Amino acid sequence: MSTKNSPNDALKTAEVTDEEVNAFDLSPHLIRLMWDEPFFARVLRGIQKIKTDQIPTAGVLAKDGEVKFWWNPKFLAGLKAVQIKGLLKHECYHLVFDHTTTRRRDPHIVWNYATDLAINSLIDEKELPEGGLIPGKAFSPLTAEQKTQMGQEAAKRYEMVSAKIASFPKEKHSEWYFAELMKDPEVKEAIESGEKMNGKSLSQALADGDVKIDEDGNLVDQDGNAVTVVPGSGDDGMDSHDGWDQLSDEQRDFVKGQIKQSLEEAVKQCDGSNSWGSVGASMQRTLRKMISKDIPWQSVLKQFCGMTRRADRSSSIRRIHRKYPGVHPGSFRDYKASIAVYLDQSGSVSDSDLELLASELDGLAKRVEFTLFNFDTSVDEQSERVLKKNRQVNLNRTRCGGTDFRCVQDHANKNAGRFDGYLVLTDGYAPNPGGFNKLKRGWVIVPTGQLQFNKHSRDFLIQMKEKKK
Repeated sequence: MSTKNSPNDALKTAEVTDEEVNAFDLSPHLIRLMWDEPFFARVLRGIQKIKTDQIPTAGVLAKDGEVKFWWNPKFLAGLKAVQIKGLLKHECYHLVFDHTTTRRRDPHIVWNYATDLAINSLIDEKELPEGGLIPGKAFSPLTAEQKTQMGQEAAKRYEMVSAKIASFPKEKHSEWYFAELMKDPEVKEAIESGEKMNGKSLSQALADGDVKIDEDGNLVDQDGNAVTVVPGSGDDGMDSHDGWDQLSDEQRDFVKGQIKQSLEEAVKQCDGSNSWGSVGASMQRTLRKMISKDIPWQSVLKQFCGMTRRADRSSSIRRIHRKYPGVHPGSFRDYKASIAVYLDQSGSVSDSDLELLASELDGLAKRVEFTLFNFDTSVDEQSERVLKKNRQVNLNRTRCGGTDFRCVQDHANKNAGRFDGYLVLTDGYAPNPGGFNKLKRGWVIVPTGQLQFNKHSRDFLIQMKEKKK
């Protein structure tokens, strides 16, 4: 979790043994979150949790069109249970407030500070892991030994940033904290210089040659520029924000849609059960406002199609590698998706419903291949046809029985190697298929229909509406 002789050892929890790390299991903490904090548990439920030693702490990252929660077992094993709960709430707020996607500012390291300050205003301090940035609270004082190791200049800059954050009030927006940090050039420079640590503790950065102590006893990079060690640089922060600035605009939009859907479902479920945990009335109102805007069903459909895209990566010498220009080739990605579309043949799904969906799929067919199947209580494999852009698609009915979603799920699972995801156009009046679903799934519900069961957390619900005349 921490490295000995780091200048911020006072900010860290105790070292943990290898046995404690190997025995650590996140699952009980997630289950406990469901009881104590139902809102946060519902937002995080559909997010993949990845155990890794590639980051020093934990963090949420949107990558390849999907949000993931990465966590280092050594870091979490050194936390108290209440701190793990606070960390999970912290990461959830990053998602809810779009910090990982469209709500971004440059320089990103200063924006990282601002978002942490805003979020940590909303969480009980006893729940926050040590090293978190808290408005109105100074950093832990440096000992004489720490000052000697850091150097006089670095210690001075540490205390300057500490005093600035200690002067801030709580419960301001991220943009407010960002503006205040940017107003002071010295504070801004001190925070930015922490990036030269390359995500390492001071002792590790010194050992690897990323930074050094100059002849005057000051901490500098290889070019002689001053470096500041403050919480949030190296492994001294409570979470990692790596990769937030590496999403394309298209990926940000897709991921934002996924998060928006999870937020909407969490708010509705908490309102329905009148169970919000520690989320206060004021924040509840804020969250309701965030989901109050009606999102066109066509946009949700587009988000689903974009998030099923599979990236075929190829090297390209023409594009400069962002981190190692001139050393490694860059890359480009040719995004393409193949999506199966299952059309409910029951009488409650009208011809106009089929045409309404077909018209929207036609607009997406340039970058997505749609393969259509008819179904009732079984999938009609003889009805398979591919929708091609600007060509009329055959919507003729070949079945007329009841509706069974299990046959669709089984067919999609059997063809998981062919497709990246599948859509089910239906009125929703059939039992939950249950079982295991291998692919991303979207329920496209006709304007007069309603899904009769709670969808899986990773599914999309796309409620169609008639076109306005």
